[in-house]
Amino acid sequence: MAMTKKQAVYFCTGCGIGEALDIQALVKVATGEFKIQDVKEHPFLCSPEGVDLIKKDIEAGVNTVTIAACSERVCYGVFDFGPSVIVERITLRERVAWVQEPGDEDTNMMAEDYVRMGLTHAKAAELPEPFVVENPSKTILVVGGGLTGMTAALEGAKAGYDVVLVEKGAALGGWAGSVYKLPPLAEPYTEPEQNSVPTLTKAIDDNPKIKVYTAAAMESISGGPGVFEAKIKLNGDTANARVGAIVLATGAKPYDPKKLGYLGFGKPNVVTHADVEEMAKNGKLKDVKRVAFIQCAGSRDQEHLPYCSAACCVESLKQAAYLKEFNPDAQAYIFYKDIRATGKYEYFYKAVQQTGAVFVKTEIPGVQVNEDGGKLAVEADDIILGEKVTIGDLDLVVLANGMESTASFGEEVVLESEEEAAAAKEDEPAAPPDQIIKSNLLNLAYRQGPEMPALKYGFPDSHFICFPYETRRTGIYAAGAVRATMQVPTAIEDGTGAVLKAIQCVEAVARGEAVHPRAGDISYPEFNMNRCTQCKRCTEECPFGAINEDEKGNPLPERTRCRRCGTCMGACPERIISFKDYSVPMIGGMGKAIEVPEEDEEKPRILIFACENDAVPALDMAGISRMKYSAWVRVIPLRCLGSLNLVWISDAMSGGFDGVMLLGCRHGDDYQCHFIKGSELAEIRLSKVSETLDRLGLESERCRMHQISIMDYYRIPKLIEEFVEKIDELGPNPMKGF
Repeated sequence: MAMTKKQAVYFCTGCGIGEALDIQALVKVATGEFKIQDVKEHPFLCSPEGVDLIKKDIEAGVNTVTIAACSERVCYGVFDFGPSVIVERITLRERVAWVQEPGDEDTNMMAEDYVRMGLTHAKAAELPEPFVVENPSKTILVVGGGLTGMTAALEGAKAGYDVVLVEKGAALGGWAGSVYKLPPLAEPYTEPEQNSVPTLTKAIDDNPKIKVYTAAAMESISGGPGVFEAKIKLNGDTANARVGAIVLATGAKPYDPKKLGYLGFGKPNVVTHADVEEMAKNGKLKDVKRVAFIQCAGSRDQEHLPYCSAACCVESLKQAAYLKEFNPDAQAYIFYKDIRATGKYEYFYKAVQQTGAVFVKTEIPGVQVNEDGGKLAVEADDIILGEKVTIGDLDLVVLANGMESTASFGEEVVLESEEEAAAAKEDEPAAPPDQIIKSNLLNLAYRQGPEMPALKYGFPDSHFICFPYETRRTGIYAAGAVRATMQVPTAIEDGTGAVLKAIQCVEAVARGEAVHPRAGDISYPEFNMNRCTQCKRCTEECPFGAINEDEKGNPLPERTRCRRCGTCMGACPERIISFKDYSVPMIGGMGKAIEVPEEDEEKPRILIFACENDAVPALDMAGISRMKYSAWVRVIPLRCLGSLNLVWISDAMSGGFDGVMLLGCRHGDDYQCHFIKGSELAEIRLSKVSETLDRLGLESERCRMHQISIMDYYRIPKLIEEFVEKIDELGPNPMKGF
């Protein structure tokens, strides 16, 4: 049932707003056009006195507050009056007073339009109600029992949360558990450290809040944050767990050394990092005297792994240090492209140099490994000396092969029976179970697929700027080498960071709030299924897999997965999806509230739909910098450009607007879109607008899109002015007055 609204409007005259604008003209818009009686002015609304003025009115019954002052991005907490009050913000400071000529007629017309837009939205908006699931789980599931996963499990338990830890191996530890020693993790960063995995394992065994499953794999995961239903497969049986969030910490796998024949792999005593660790644990390094390490073996190579594997340099430094531990007379030679011992590992690099290790800078694909009378020799062009060098009489050549995320091809899991093997390969003869592997990490029961969508290079999607750990599957957080190549300290830090994100998630879900990026948002999409045509647009375009389908093809929203971007709303051709405070009619109404002058007034109008994540902040920063731009424009903020519905453009053009501009985040491989692909979807939709414009007899140049990052604020005035010039060249929209 819709609330009975009692509205009040508050105009701030501080920060130059009162000097730039005719406030009484704005008051008339509220009292005359919108019939709002309770309209007040204050010199500084954000001051304790100004806030107290609003609070007293709320106590007297006002439940819809419109504040015409600074940007909605500032003083957010100051103007938060609780969940029972609708608060509408109208940006007069950054988008009018600070970017237009004070006292000018066009400046005041712009301000009046913003007041109309804000009041139109306030009138249509309803109070959102949180979607709270029954008995939400706060248990954290950690998949992967290596250093990162164990850290996540322990930190989660220390914070008071129950943890389920699943490891595919027979024991916890992963790669770290298999090594002789770890690289230095504390001051003075000069010597390898004793392996801490046994200590961590004991701490996990002793912690009653952590349930451990080893030799186990995820059979399936369904549901969403707060209500994940996980089935864990182990020893021919299945264990069930209801969990609230998931940390994916399955690590990385070494790059297949069989692909490194060009560096000598296959010759006797040409080995990998993993082989050296095994030799160190078994005491077999004491007879080794001369060793060559070849860095970037398969990494930073367009023919193999195009990226840096991050840990290889430090691992080679660590193993060079092992040699001196087992045999003080041993000599290490390190052939490198670049030594990437970042941060405090510079101290470790220096310490290994001081042991007498020889470093040869070269181009790794040009290194030759030759057999030399029962020994090995490495030949390379020394870039620093400018000559060819040959290091011979080598006992070992160690290839620092890089790492690949397990998410790029899943984990190898032995099937439990020949029947399962046959089911997995129906078109092939059944093989013994110990020879059959099935690729899986999570086995999500999502319409959009069973695993994590990946960025380039096969790493699961974790926003490279704004949202570390967060994947495209809400409530599932990637940590450690599964999400990015990294060194040991970063992997440990990742375990802590990811489980903190998981804790944020379960607590937000329990309150019925969005987790990120619209943290705290309690609205959620509602579907009017009476008009649904089963077109599947919403299920296919949701970036987060938040909409499954039932057996009849109807959308089946999993609301705790939803991030409230509105992409589904923009995708729906029937416009059956809406939020209580954000819908197609609401945004469309804001556009229709703008007064479009007649052609003879020579005052064109350009409507800008701007993403609230990057474009709106960029506009605000342009305002803060007092960068002037055309008074022809009117800005409507959108949750995400992915929520853009083409009817808004059609209505704007048929309503007489001379142009429409879209400002969204950058998309592509190194995307900055907070909602992953919203900006890209908007661009695709915009490409279809030309047909609509042709039908109206309008030029396609009247609609334009730009990708804007938050740091592109200085581009805003130029982009607007260039568009204004194009509109001036095209002339007025012939639909004006119709």
